[in-house]
Amino acid sequence: MQKPIREAPRDLAAIEQLERSLIFPSFTADTAWTLGTQLRNRLHALSPSPAVINISLANSNQLLFHACSHPGTAPDNDIWVSRKRATVLRWAFSSWYMHNKFQGDEVKFAEKYALGARAGEYAIHGGGVPVRIREVEGIVAVIVVSGLKQDQDHMIIIEALEEYLGLIARNVSGS
Repeated sequence: MQKPIREAPRDLAAIEQLERSLIFPSFTADTAWTLGTQLRNRLHALSPSPAVINISLANSNQLLFHACSHPGTAPDNDIWVSRKRATVLRWAFSSWYMHNKFQGDEVKFAEKYALGARAGEYAIHGGGVPVRIREVEGIVAVIVVSGLKQDQDHMIIIEALEEYLGLIARNVSGS
């Protein structure tokens, strides 16, 4: 039996602290495959709703992992992936952080950054999370989930990162 997804924090400081604590020692295509497969398997077991999992490098848009949890996704899911990813890349925060910063008010968000007609290129809905590496400036990759409720899209990624990084820490410490 799968444990339910934790409730996502809404406090900006708590979201930022959590995200900044998830630092990788390295990030490769193998890392993306492991995380993507872990996310796909968890989503498949957790919900009958179809969701898309997408992991790509930040500097080149190189796709490292892309899968669906169940049949039934639509091209719209990939548009949401693109919009969430664009938000993470431009502001270096998760799309959930940006959602909470603006209390979900997309008009206020678009006005603040003078997005005009380009506002539709970004989404302040949870499910886009930056990947950071120790002692590397900026974001190296973006993980996006699209298909659940936005807070769940966000937290399923956070939980996968916590689990993965916890395994690495235990293996390094030898326990």
